[in-house]
Amino acid sequence: MTFNEWIFSSYDNPTIKGQWGLLHILVLILCIAIIVAISLIFRNKSEKAKRIVLFILVGLIFVFEITRRVVNIIKADYFTFDSIMYIILPRPWCAIACWTLIISVFVNKKYFYNFASMTALLCALIFFAYPGVGFNNEYILFENLYSIATHSLLLITSIVLITLNFTKFEYKTIWKEVICYLVVLAYVFIEIYVLKVESDPMYFMSGNDVMEILGVSYGVYLVLYIVFSLVYFNLFYLIGDRKNVFKKRIKN
Repeated sequence: MTFNEWIFSSYDNPTIKGQWGLLHILVLILCIAIIVAISLIFRNKSEKAKRIVLFILVGLIFVFEITRRVVNIIKADYFTFDSIMYIILPRPWCAIACWTLIISVFVNKKYFYNFASMTALLCALIFFAYPGVGFNNEYILFENLYSIATHSLLLITSIVLITLNFTKFEYKTIWKEVICYLVVLAYVFIEIYVLKVESDPMYFMSGNDVMEILGVSYGVYLVLYIVFSLVYFNLFYLIGDRKNVFKKRIKN
């Protein structure tokens, strides 16, 4: 295997069922170890030290995101507006989550860290529950490495944002995160219906892989999707804002 074959992922790479195989488990254990280590080492450090850690994690995500785009541009045989948009834009939700984390260090606001951590963690949890890419080939070529590394960084960064107190989940300011979610949702609809670069970035369209795995009709799936989303995002606020939530319940 040459470097060109590795970086362009052109080497013959047989498909395997690597989900919950040795590499999958080792990567997950390594992610947990890194999260624990960073959280323990930097929890009492200065804000500057914590931001350096965050910039390093986000910087690694940025390097992988840019590298993949450069590689795909070099690989392309021809260029049209559609093909360029397909390469450049973050299309699936996990890629959107990567860029949300990248943007978060420049916005540097609690509400944006909240939104970035929640979405990144959700994408990472779904990936590690049953990864459809990354671990599904015999060799770890660049495309495999990209998938594994970016989802690992999503998991690590999303939790580190919480443990190092970059986030603050409060119901009184949840409207800001809701706006962020609506902006992403609008972007996703543009991807699907205007640019047509991705058919189902957030897995809410009919016939997606999750729906097929669950084996339910689209109506049932959509209800489950909405309920799961409401429960998932609310959990952060029920835990983070529990003092105010329980105070109100006691008063009532």
